[in-house]
Amino acid sequence: MSDDWHSVILKIPFASEKHALIAKQTIEVDPELQPHAVKRTIEAQDNVLVATFSTLTIRLARLAANAFLENVDLVVRTLEQFGEEAEKLPSS
Repeated sequence: MSDDWHSVILKIPFASEKHALIAKQTIEVDPELQPHAVKRTIEAQDNVLVATFSTLTIRLARLAANAFLENVDLVVRTLEQFGEEAEKLPSS
């Protein structure tokens, strides 16, 4: 493996700051499978979800970014399906 780290930054806009935060909280609970080779940070900046990956190889950068985008897709589809109804539920 190379000693040079490769960086990828993904910025995903959401409809609201709350949705970006929901996505962050949902995705960040799953740790990276190779923490020695993939470093990930996830932030919600206003309505934008920002993920930064530093990896030992370009292949790992691609795999980490693809897995992240699959998770984002699932969160977005869930928010589209249940977001409005969940907003209407009384908090306990």
